[in-house]
Amino acid sequence: MEFLYEYGLFFAKSVTIVIAIGAVVAVIAATSLKSHGHSKGHIEVSKLNEKYEDIVEGIKSVVIDEETLKLEEKERKKQAKIDKKAAKTKAKAEKKNKTELVENTEENVKKRVFVTDFDGDIKASATEELRKVVTAILSLASEHDEVVVKLESQGGMVHSYGLASSQLSRITAKGIPLTVCVDKVAASGGYMMACVANKIISAPFAIIGSIGVVAQLPNFHRLLKKNNVDYEMFTAGEYKRTITMFGENSEKGRKKFVEDLEDTHVLFKDFIRENRSVVDVDAVSTGEIWFGTRALDKKLIDEIQTSDQYLMDACVDSDVFEITYIEKKSLPEKFGLSVESALDNVFTKTLQKLNNKIFS
Repeated sequence: MEFLYEYGLFFAKSVTIVIAIGAVVAVIAATSLKSHGHSKGHIEVSKLNEKYEDIVEGIKSVVIDEETLKLEEKERKKQAKIDKKAAKTKAKAEKKNKTELVENTEENVKKRVFVTDFDGDIKASATEELRKVVTAILSLASEHDEVVVKLESQGGMVHSYGLASSQLSRITAKGIPLTVCVDKVAASGGYMMACVANKIISAPFAIIGSIGVVAQLPNFHRLLKKNNVDYEMFTAGEYKRTITMFGENSEKGRKKFVEDLEDTHVLFKDFIRENRSVVDVDAVSTGEIWFGTRALDKKLIDEIQTSDQYLMDACVDSDVFEITYIEKKSLPEKFGLSVESALDNVFTKTLQKLNNKIFS
């Protein structure tokens, strides 16, 4: 009887676990189906002026004495009343003379600066988010505004970064000033994107350049041959495949492959020539990189400054808005990220313990 009791208890626990797992899988599947076909993300806008003001006010509350703060607040409210009264007077004047309003619109409208980030990997995966952000900005921005892209990329696939550059070209094509800020690196495809801008700003030690094309792959033909493994590839078209990882590469194939690389390099140089005429393209298209201050000498950039300082300065006389595309994660994706994060934490802690044992 005791055996049957224990077996029944074990069976009940097993069934409970199976049902629980099934329920989780069902919820995940239902959530995925429910979200299928709907927008996976949304645009978020925040005003940087207010963020900077909050930071300043927080510091003032600690550093400046209470009496001085009260006087500053009193002056601020007084100025706000003056500005409000001036705005009302201006609105009345404009209402009386609509013609004058139309003529002076450019002078009266406060400049807006729209800021977004682009963090590029080898496939320029952030291009889809950039596309949506640019579309959102173009629905509001005018020639009197400015778009700032904080760009970080070591480059990658030519076609991927070509598309990313085209997204930025949509801004300049509308006559809207575009500024690219580079704090760390804009190399190869990253610089292809940057050169589209009307102005490029770089931190002193940011990496700029690498105007070249590279391709590399291993070849396992001799290894396969040594182990009596045949590799066969069938193509239609003389140059359908020039270089292969497993077959024997011919000199003719290698030559054609290099010609394709050279042609891509020519297109890259022509693109920079077209978008940044001040650069001596032949002198800088050697594949070298330069730090910010050296890149300024080469005219690859226009100014040495961090993006933080540039945006803080812009907040003085402009309304600065940060535009971000937030992608909604599905339940399976969130679960995957949680597992990845947990494994990463375990690995990090294990490595730390190992280092402590080695160096203690």
